[in-house]
Amino acid sequence: MQETTEQPTLAPEAPDGLAASALQAEAWAGEPFLHPDEDPAVALAPETARRRALDDALAEIEAGAREPSYEWKIRYALMLGLERVLSQSPPKLASGTELRRHQIDALAGMLTELIAATQVEPENGNGENGHEAEPEEDEEDLGVHLEERSDELELPEEHHGKDPGASRRYRFRHPTASGKTIAAAGFVEAARTLGVLILTHRRLLVSQFNRELTAEGYGSRFEDAILKGAKPKKKSLVTVQTYAWFARHHGDLNPETYQLVIADEAHTALGEKTSQAIRSFSDPIYIGMTATEQLIAKQVSDVFPASIDELPLGDAARRGLIAPLRCLRVPPAAAISSVPIVGGDFEERALAAVLDHQALNQAAASLYRERFENTPGIVYAAGVEHAYNLAKEFRAVGLKAEAVSGKTPPVQLAETLAAYERGEINVLINAMLLAEGWNSPRATVCMHLAPTASRRVYQQRIGRIMRMHARKEAGVVVDFVPKGATHNERVVSLHSLLDADFYREGARVTPAPRRRVQRRARRKLSPAPWLVPVTPDVKRRLAVIDREWQRIDPHFLDDDEQLYWATIAGRAVRFDERVEFVKKFTEGKANRGALEQFLTACAAENPNRRLRLTALADRVSMKVDRANFDDLVTLVTQAPTWEKDRVQGVRTLLRALGDEKADAPEQILARWTWRLARSTRKVQDRRASAEFPEAKRLLGALANSRGHRHEENAAKLVNAALKQSREVGAALLASAEGYTPRANQLIDAARERLGTIQEVANALADNLPAPKAAGSRSRRRRRKRKKKGQAQGQGQQQRQSQNGPKPAAEKPKQETAPASEA
Repeated sequence: MQETTEQPTLAPEAPDGLAASALQAEAWAGEPFLHPDEDPAVALAPETARRRALDDALAEIEAGAREPSYEWKIRYALMLGLERVLSQSPPKLASGTELRRHQIDALAGMLTELIAATQVEPENGNGENGHEAEPEEDEEDLGVHLEERSDELELPEEHHGKDPGASRRYRFRHPTASGKTIAAAGFVEAARTLGVLILTHRRLLVSQFNRELTAEGYGSRFEDAILKGAKPKKKSLVTVQTYAWFARHHGDLNPETYQLVIADEAHTALGEKTSQAIRSFSDPIYIGMTATEQLIAKQVSDVFPASIDELPLGDAARRGLIAPLRCLRVPPAAAISSVPIVGGDFEERALAAVLDHQALNQAAASLYRERFENTPGIVYAAGVEHAYNLAKEFRAVGLKAEAVSGKTPPVQLAETLAAYERGEINVLINAMLLAEGWNSPRATVCMHLAPTASRRVYQQRIGRIMRMHARKEAGVVVDFVPKGATHNERVVSLHSLLDADFYREGARVTPAPRRRVQRRARRKLSPAPWLVPVTPDVKRRLAVIDREWQRIDPHFLDDDEQLYWATIAGRAVRFDERVEFVKKFTEGKANRGALEQFLTACAAENPNRRLRLTALADRVSMKVDRANFDDLVTLVTQAPTWEKDRVQGVRTLLRALGDEKADAPEQILARWTWRLARSTRKVQDRRASAEFPEAKRLLGALANSRGHRHEENAAKLVNAALKQSREVGAALLASAEGYTPRANQLIDAARERLGTIQEVANALADNLPAPKAAGSRSRRRRRKRKKKGQAQGQGQQQRQSQNGPKPAAEKPKQETAPASEA
C-alpha cells in the first residue's frame, strides 16, 4: 500500500465528486463514508480521518485491488464501522437490541482513539527518536506513531520498539453484570467487514459467547479458527476460542484472517504464555474487556495500554445497570491469622485446614437456612473437598444444594447449572470454578465462607449476583469479618472493595439508582437501626460519627471515638429521644467513660432545659472525681445556659455533696458547698428571713459597716445563726460576707460548727425549692389561656351592654333557632 502523502489519486474536492467517490468506496469497502444528512464538504474535509480513509481506498481501487488490503482494514475499517453504528439513533445490534449508554461510551471511546491514530502521519521507516527500525516490524501503513501518541497511551518506555502492537491494544473496564457481552457484540457489529477473534479463559464461556452472539443475530458469522494455508469461507467471520488454545496455536493462525481480537476477562490474559502470544500476534487491533485491572502484581494496562472507557462499580449501580448490593457481616468462627498469603491470596490448603470442620460447616448451613431459606445463592469454599463437605451439611438442613468443581465432568456440570436455572437447585457451592464468567441472574446470595485477600477474586465473586432479575430486589453479600473491621484487614470485604465509610447491617452498600425502579421482590435483608464506621481514615470516621451519631453503635468504637461520639450526642440529643438513646449505655454498648462524657456534654451544651437538669442529676448520681465535679460547679454557677435553672442545678449539686458523690478532700468539699450556696444567695436570704425576722437586719448591718463595727456585727450574726436551726443558720451564713480577716474568720468558724459538710450541704439544698413536676408548667399555661379567654368574653359582653342590644333583624340565625335544635 502506498503512503498517504504520495497517493497519485485523491478524491475530487467538489461536493458532487466527493459524494460519488464515497459511494464508489463504500461499495468496495462495505462501510459507508457518508451518513444521511451529512455535508460531504464537511464530513470529508481534507486531513480528516474519513477523508484519509477515502483517499487511501481510491488509491487501492485505482491500483486494481478488488477488496481492501489487510493494512487498510486495520487502519480504517473498524473506525468506519463504529461511525456507522454510532450514527444510528439509538445505536442497535443486528437483533434490534439497543445499546445502553455505558456500552455506547465504550464504542465512542474506541472510535476516538482510532480517529486520533488515523490522523497521525504514518512512520517514515526510520524508526523512532533516530533509532533504526527493526526490519521484521512494518507499521508504515498502520499510521501509528508511538512517540507522538505517548501522552494518550501512557506506554512504558520498554514498549517502544519492543512491543510494536501495543498502540493497537485497548481496554475498557465495566463491572461484572453490566453488559460487557453486549458491548462486545457492538464491536462485532461495527466489524462487519473484519475477521474477529474472541478469546476467553474457560471452555464453558466459549459456548456462552456462541449462544449470546447467536441470540444477537451474529450466528451466521461463526467459523472455526483459520490456520495458515487455509482460506475462510466468510469474509467477516467470528471465531471464539480460549486463551489456552491461543497460547498454543497463535503461530499457526492465518495472519491475514483476523483484524480484530476481543479479549474477554482481559485480566486473565496476563500470564507469561498468554501475554507473549498476544505480543507475537501483534498485527490485529485488540480490545480487552475486564471488570478489574489487577492480577497479582501485574496490571491489565501492561498488555492493553490504552483505556477507552472506564465505568466504576459505583457508577454502574447509580445508573441502575447492576443489581444493588446489600451486606451482612458475620463474625468469623475460625481465626485465619496463621494462614499465609501466597501469590496475592490465602494459601488454599492452609485455609481449608482451618475452615473445613464439621461444626463450622453445620453452622454455615444453619446460618444460610435461617437468614435466606430457599433464596438462590452461591457459596465459595476453601477447596474442592471443603465444597463437597459443605454441600452435605447444607442438604442435611433441608436446602437444595450441590457442589461443583473442576473435577466435575462437563456433562454433569452442564446439567447441574441447568438445574440451578430451573430452580431445582438453590445453592451452588464451589471453590473457584464459578468465580468468573458464569452467569445466572437468579443468583441472589454470595456467601464468602472462604475469605479472600485478592480484590480481583472478590470482585469476580460478587459479580455473580449483580445481574438484574425480576425477582431480585438486591444481591446479598455475606462477609465473614468482624462487624467493625476496617479496610486495613487482610480479608477483602464489600466495604473495603467499595471504600465505604460505614457498615449498616442489611443496608445497601452500592449507591442508589438515580431513577427509583419499582421492584416487586421483597428484601432479603432489612437495614438495621445501627451502624459503625469501617473506613480506616480518621477524618472520615469522625465525619461519620458527626453525621450519624444517632445510629452509631458505640460498641465498635475505640475509647477516644466513644468519647467524641458521646460529646456529639450529648449536645444534640432531644428530650423525646432520651429513653431510646440511654439504652445504648444500659445495654453495655458504651463504656462508663462515654456515659460520663455524654451526661457532662448534655448538661453543659444541650439546648433543652429539662434534659440538662436530668443529665446533671444522672451525672452526679455516680461517683464524680475532683476535676469533673469542679467543672460541674463552675458550669452551674457561671454558665449562661444555666442562668434560668441555676437554683435547680445548685440544689442537685448540693444533694450530691450531701450524698458523698464528690471525690475530693474535706477542704475542697467545703469550698464547693459555700460557693454553690453563695450563687443562690437571694433564695437563701428569703428562707432565712421567713424563719428568722432579724436576718435582714443582721445582714444589712454586716454589709453596711466597716472596721471594728463590722467585726462586731459579724460576731452578732454568727451567734444568732448558731442559735437557729441548721437550715436557717446555713442560709444566714451563706449570705454573710466579711470585709476584714477577723470577720471572715468568725464566719468560717461558724460554718464549720454548723455540722459536717454533708449535713450543711443537705440543709442548704432544703432551702432551695424542689423541681416542679413535668406537667405543672403546661397546666399553668392552660389555666392562663383559660383565664385570658374568660376575660376577653367578659369584656365583649360589657361592650355589647354599653352599646345596647342588637336589632332582631341583625341577630344571627342560630340565635332564633328552636331550643330543641340548639
